[in-house]
Amino acid sequence: MGVVNRQRQVVAIEVKAASTVRSDDFTGLRKIAGRLGDDLIAGIVLYTGTSTLPFGDRMRAVPVSALWEVS
Repeated sequence: MGVVNRQRQVVAIEVKAASTVRSDDFTGLRKIAGRLGDDLIAGIVLYTGTSTLPFGDRMRAVPVSALWEVS
């Protein structure tokens, strides 16, 4: 899934039904990053864990529960 703004910048999102995330889970997002270059703002893997984790430049694992949190 991806979200595109008016400047054609993209946030790519992948959802995993797992409580852990590995580097391999970002394979598809990294392919997209290679094609889009600077137009990719972020690649996000939503997962059932509890921590936001960095996985390289513009790549993050984010708990799916963050969708319901209000800052």
